[in-house]
Amino acid sequence: MIRVLLADDEALMRAGLRMMLHTQPDITVVGEAADGREAVELARATAPDVVLMDVRMPGLDGIAATRALTAAGDARVLVLTTFELDEYVFGAVRAGASGFLLKRSPPETLIEGVRTLAAGEALLGPSVTRRLLAEFARSGPAEPSPEVARRLARLTEREHEVLLLLARALSNAEIAGRLHVGEATVKTHVARVLTKLGLRDRVHAAVFAFDHGLVRPGRGPGPTR
Repeated sequence: MIRVLLADDEALMRAGLRMMLHTQPDITVVGEAADGREAVELARATAPDVVLMDVRMPGLDGIAATRALTAAGDARVLVLTTFELDEYVFGAVRAGASGFLLKRSPPETLIEGVRTLAAGEALLGPSVTRRLLAEFARSGPAEPSPEVARRLARLTEREHEVLLLLARALSNAEIAGRLHVGEATVKTHVARVLTKLGLRDRVHAAVFAFDHGLVRPGRGPGPTR
């Protein structure tokens, strides 16, 4: 059973989400929060697998709440917002959110999104991911610290290739086509990249690659090891 916590300051929105999720035999709503602070407290009390997080809430907003939840490893966060290019989304992904959906998304999309995050995957479409990464890269890459260099050195040559392709928001199928290997092999490589770099999911692997100058918007891979 997938345990879900709802965090939205609009009672009608929470009610609609609750009714929708309760129709699914494998999903249960374990709590509802009207602001970020309450979401953090309820997450600690109810141990949800996924938090559906509105970013614009009074008091502690969704970004700060996401940062607190992901830092503690309490849950995976699926951000819900009204606007596709909402600047809050950039901050939420930086804070550790693993998914992003518009509030106007079809019910089946949201339900599958909950299942996707509960399974340990990320939920950002390629077009959204590319826009997010372009936004992150505007300030330019950070100089890799000795610790980052050590983490990168753990990757095999093939795993390094996979990291660069993840940064281009390619799916496992697309990566498999580029590298002429099976999707199961790609899945294994992705899992090893995330483990060796200590990253939450493929979205944060892409952000990591942009942050440290491994790839740059529109210019392909940057300097390699």
